[in-house]
Amino acid sequence: DRLLMRVTDVFLAFPRLILALAFVAALRPGIASAVFAIALTSWPPYARLARADTLRVRGADFIAAIRLTGASPPRIVLRHVMPLAVSAVIVRVTLDMSAIILTAAGLGFLGMGAQPPTPEWGTMIAATRGYILAQWWVPTIPGAAIFLAALAFNLLGDGLRDVLDPKQR
Repeated sequence: DRLLMRVTDVFLAFPRLILALAFVAALRPGIASAVFAIALTSWPPYARLARADTLRVRGADFIAAIRLTGASPPRIVLRHVMPLAVSAVIVRVTLDMSAIILTAAGLGFLGMGAQPPTPEWGTMIAATRGYILAQWWVPTIPGAAIFLAALAFNLLGDGLRDVLDPKQR
């Protein structure tokens, strides 16, 4: 547990885009490397959140009562701890999708994400940045798509938080 949390702290000490850029540079530019790098740099907040919620629920009085009834540890985890801990992780995933989209677009803009002719918003902005003064709408459209996708995921996360938050029931 302590070792995993220290590894998590190391990953959290660096900005996600910088770490993803380092991982993609160590591999090779491409969509598979970008997905791997984003996945590798995105897990620490979820590990920390899941651990905190699990420790909070594990120490609750109703878990002690369930243990006294003779429930097995797998049953306690699957039926009582996970349902209370997983909702916060689901909400965090939807709220973090905007940061993941921005990281993917940033990698694409820097030429480390999807390679042409694969369509990707960051690559589209990079390819059309020379038109910004003459035809401003050409690079603006992919930027607006990034904005709308990030906004949609943030609104989805906010709605899921309202629905799944046990404190609001």
